[in-house]
Amino acid sequence: MNWNLFFSNTLGVEIISVSAAFVLCMLLGVERQFHQKNAGVKTHVLVGVGACIFTLVSAYGFGPVLGSDVHLDPSRIAAQIVSGIGFLGAGVIFVNNDTVRGLTTAATVWLSAAIGMACGAFMIPLASFVVLMHYFLVFIVGPLINKLPSRYRGEKIVIEYQTGYGVMRRIMLTAGELGFTASVLSSTSITLEKMEGMRVTMRFEGSPKREMLYREIQCIDGVFAVDSLESQQIE
Repeated sequence: MNWNLFFSNTLGVEIISVSAAFVLCMLLGVERQFHQKNAGVKTHVLVGVGACIFTLVSAYGFGPVLGSDVHLDPSRIAAQIVSGIGFLGAGVIFVNNDTVRGLTTAATVWLSAAIGMACGAFMIPLASFVVLMHYFLVFIVGPLINKLPSRYRGEKIVIEYQTGYGVMRRIMLTAGELGFTASVLSSTSITLEKMEGMRVTMRFEGSPKREMLYREIQCIDGVFAVDSLESQQIE
């Protein structure tokens, strides 16, 4: 086996593949860094370049030992990348009060591994196109989806609670933890069961977990009632 000829024939392909994986996965990481996510440029580059090297090793690393009695299955290492990257992706997913965060970042880490594999297989045009699709999805499709009509859009919520116990502050904190932006539209003093209280009309926007928000607010000590404005037929 002519080792010098072997390395001279594959080294150029390997350098181009790793360089492409580095640049493309860095672009994925820049987008995540822009959105201030835990997994940023370094994580995505390391995952993508690592996947690329695994793919290259699978394709070229055992070439010198091939013979009539030794056969190579290049797909075996690549298949292990697909299953193994799931453990790393799971590390950026967090669950708090039934709220799941980090799914998009985990999917992007998984995508960076796929891009690295594509570069390792010298499918660089395909990998580049996927990065463009990712940016199109995040910066164009995502904002458009957020503007789609929703049966909750513009819905007003009426909350009655006891004053003097920091209930409104806890309502705001609960809404923020679930990803909502809360605003108070109006407020009125009321008396409930010989206790001073407030009836406020609020709007919560920014998250689809509205039923969960209602339940969490109802569980706050000092909250007497939580109703949508439509259910009270007040317009």
